[in-house]
Amino acid sequence: MLKTLATVVVTAILVSAFWIFYTGMSTAPSGPNGKVATKGDIVVLNPSQGGPVAVAESVEVGPAGLAIPVVGVKPNELIDTFTQARAGGARIHDAIDIMAPVGRPVISASPGTVEKLFLSQGGGITAYVRSDDGTWIYYYAHLSAYAPGLHEGQHLLRGAPVGFVGFSGNANPAGPHLHFAINRMQPGEKWYNGTPINPYPLLAGKTASR
Repeated sequence: MLKTLATVVVTAILVSAFWIFYTGMSTAPSGPNGKVATKGDIVVLNPSQGGPVAVAESVEVGPAGLAIPVVGVKPNELIDTFTQARAGGARIHDAIDIMAPVGRPVISASPGTVEKLFLSQGGGITAYVRSDDGTWIYYYAHLSAYAPGLHEGQHLLRGAPVGFVGFSGNANPAGPHLHFAINRMQPGEKWYNGTPINPYPLLAGKTASR
């Protein structure tokens, strides 16, 4: 009960704080897929679906062209947790945990379309974004809240806001983080399918641990 109440309170605060974090921005035309917005950009993704969408002021891009999906986190701060055991050793993590304080903005690692916003027992507040070519699903979990206006079917540029770091679902409140996963998708596979790919070397530029 206390955990749920805390999450609700934090969510309300963060939605209000979101626009404070992204102050000082001016309108800019939408760019081609793959554009990295620079400081000051507000990208109009689809005026008929709610108007301008702010893009993070600072985007760290890894060697594979993916943005590190938590604002302020550097490549050398990432830890490879892809093969770590979970659920008492019953399964492999198949993702990396990006540690950050509650409320730190989470941004889209790649251009894509929000395919599913889902509240799950394990992942809590989650978002699934499919790449423009349909080959990849980017999964963001344990969020404390979605970015204001985020909705299924919305197209995101790399660096566009997805939500905020939290500990929803089965995450430990003492260690808020973004659970970030990448799945390779075959034609016709649903948002919950796919083959896990280790995000760590793509974001950090280092060899994955074994």
